[in-house]
Amino acid sequence: MNRSQSGSKLLSQVCLYIIVLPGGMMVPLHVTLGMNGAIMVLPREGLKDENGNVLHYDKAYYIAEQDYYAPKDKNGKYREYAKPADAFGDMTDVLKTLTPSHIVFNGVTGSLTGKNALTANVGDKVLFITSQANRDTRIHLIGGHADLVWLGGSFNDKPATNYESWSVVGGFCRCQIYQFRQPGTYAYLNHNLIEAFCIWSCGPGKS
Repeated sequence: MNRSQSGSKLLSQVCLYIIVLPGGMMVPLHVTLGMNGAIMVLPREGLKDENGNVLHYDKAYYIAEQDYYAPKDKNGKYREYAKPADAFGDMTDVLKTLTPSHIVFNGVTGSLTGKNALTANVGDKVLFITSQANRDTRIHLIGGHADLVWLGGSFNDKPATNYESWSVVGGFCRCQIYQFRQPGTYAYLNHNLIEAFCIWSCGPGKS
C-alpha cells in the first residue's frame, strides 16, 4: 500500500490500534503488559448524528480496559522479579489459563474513582472512547445509556441510538455519546458483573 492509499484508509476509520509487536509469544505478552493504544481520526466536517446533522459534544474521555496476568507463588502471593525478562516463563503459564489476575481501566486500580472520577455538567454531551486490545468487554453506564453509538470502526457510518450496553471486542475501539440530564454519580463499567465487582473494572463519574 502506498502512502496516499494508507492515508486515505486511515481517515475513514474511527480508530486504529498502533501496536509495536515482535512475533511469537511476545505478541500476547506485549498486549497484556499494556503496550497498546488507540488513534481516533475525526471526519473533517465533524461528527454527525443519526439524521446526518452536525453533532456537538462538550467533553471526550478515553477509557482503555486492560487485563493483566500476574504470576503468583505457591502461597498465593504475587511474585517479584529482578528484571522483566525473568517473568517470561511464569507469565506465559498464566496467560495460557485465559484468566486475568486484574482487569482495570486506564492501567491501574482507582484510575477513574475518587479524585480521579470523570466529571460533566448537567446538559453536557460527552463522547466516550473505549478500547480493549485483548478480550471482549460489555460496557454499560449505570444511570445513563448511549444516546448514540458507532457500532463499526468508521465515523462515516450512521450511529445507532439508545443502547443500554455496547460490546467492545478484543482489538477494537468503540465510541458513544451520552448527554447528562440529571446530577448524580454514574458508574461506567464492564457489565460482566462478576468481573466488574470481583476483579474490578468499574469507574464512577459525577455530573
